[in-house]
Amino acid sequence: MEAGRLPLLAKHRQASPARRLGSSIWARITAIAAVSALVFWGLTQDGFFFHAAPMPPVSGSKLVPLEAHIMSKCPDARDCLHDLILPAMQQVYEKTNFTLSFIGQQAADGGVECKHGPAECMGNIIELCASRLYPDPKIYLGFTMCLFRDYQDIPEQSIVEDCALEHGIDIEAINECATLDDGEHGMDLLRRSIRHSKDAGVTYSCTVRLDEQVYCIRDDGQWKECPSGGGVNDLVLAVEKLWRQANE
Repeated sequence: MEAGRLPLLAKHRQASPARRLGSSIWARITAIAAVSALVFWGLTQDGFFFHAAPMPPVSGSKLVPLEAHIMSKCPDARDCLHDLILPAMQQVYEKTNFTLSFIGQQAADGGVECKHGPAECMGNIIELCASRLYPDPKIYLGFTMCLFRDYQDIPEQSIVEDCALEHGIDIEAINECATLDDGEHGMDLLRRSIRHSKDAGVTYSCTVRLDEQVYCIRDDGQWKECPSGGGVNDLVLAVEKLWRQANE
């Protein structure tokens, strides 16, 4: 899906025609008690996480850059993470430096525009804050995938709260990240991520990049531009090859 300002963890409202997000309409997120839990890595057949021992990182090795550029309310992004990224990461998590980046447009007034409206901008910021506060992909990627179960309703409070509880995310910390400096901190995270995707030449959600090169694109329910193949095993083999080359 190719690539608009923002309700915060509130009941979803109709997006304004401009579909923009700016600090002037930011509202405070209702603080929710902090939670903590052990998060385990894995996937069930239906794509949800199960309890399994995480794989240890390969000590001292050079990691392979793996990146997914997404929109938080995009069904192609949901399928991309569920069908490719998560099952591949089960096998090569310890050999990759994984990054989740976002796609949107920068507005002339300094705000941002998101394809699916202000709610998507908020969802992007929530997921960016999670990745900054919990940089281990086992946590923030699991949290993001959990939100995608009900991606059409992002960023409703109940959805974010439930996923945070499931993955050991402190909602109060997410709140503080998103609303710091009247929302400017969260806005800056999103602006930087959008700029990074633009600089990389990425316009489609979901675009998977491996070692700084486009590996595969999920668009309109199909895999496209995947010269190495769009299967999980194809990505695993590509990561393994690059990792061996980098660590010879």
